[in-house]
Amino acid sequence: MSTRRTFLKEMSAMTAIGMTGIAAAKNKTGYDPKARFELKVSEVPFRKNAQVRQLMARIYQPVSSNTGAGPFPVVLDLHGGAWQRNDRLAEEPMDRAIAASGVLVVAIDMTISGEAPYPACVQDASYGIRWLKTRAREWKGDPSTLGLYGSSSGGHVAELLAMRPNDPRYNAIPLEGAAKVDTSIAYVATRSPISDPFARWEQAVRKPNENLQKASKAFFQPWESINEGNPQKILERKEKVVLRPLLIMQGELDDNVLPSVQEKFAQTYRAAGGDVQYELFKDSVHEWVAEPGPQTTRAHEMAKAFIARQLAA
Repeated sequence: MSTRRTFLKEMSAMTAIGMTGIAAAKNKTGYDPKARFELKVSEVPFRKNAQVRQLMARIYQPVSSNTGAGPFPVVLDLHGGAWQRNDRLAEEPMDRAIAASGVLVVAIDMTISGEAPYPACVQDASYGIRWLKTRAREWKGDPSTLGLYGSSSGGHVAELLAMRPNDPRYNAIPLEGAAKVDTSIAYVATRSPISDPFARWEQAVRKPNENLQKASKAFFQPWESINEGNPQKILERKEKVVLRPLLIMQGELDDNVLPSVQEKFAQTYRAAGGDVQYELFKDSVHEWVAEPGPQTTRAHEMAKAFIARQLAA
């Protein structure tokens, strides 16, 4: 009897972190989120932005003694930093955790608001999707599997691109020799995404947090664009959008992006017909994954499990 209880507890725990469906994912795609690979980490020039700053891409490539390993699923990481700071290194622990399970992860620099406002970084990310589709095979990646991982303001960018893959403003930077490569993606995984920038700005005023207030003002120019480029408002306006499977991992103690605002977005996304997994992380702040711990490990496992389910679908 005790053996059966133990089995049932294990199954419940696996379901709680989204592990169901993993066996099917492994059989269909070859991706096993429980696998372990060594990593080859390298950097390549990505593109020069309008300010002539060289943006770089950091490649986390799984390697195996089995020369036939791959092609691997592909994830493009879009960093956070309130649109005003950080770079491709911002989510390195998460990138390494995902890549070590057998995923080609590529993290890119993006234009920051001090260089150019919205939608400059969205344009970088759009270019990044198309660029990675043309380059993934060099690192044994399968471009047809490409999904996005975005944290904080990078989650905002990821949501916009997933919902508006054909927006000519976002796709304004041409990719030489690849005019027919589009920006469609398979799914979006996020941590603390700014799904409602206006609500985040209102929270910054209430706290008050002058830095976050200034960050919003610097990015959204003219100010009215804070509603135009707002995933929550886009859904409320019932714009014609694409709704890709979405994972939202949210800290319970986040006083930057409030859980109530995030939950509202998840409900609105679901009501619009989207498939969304919303998960609250107990005793966790906005950037909880920056420090090792049980909830950080849970986030790593949840992201991998989500990717496995999308690949199996």
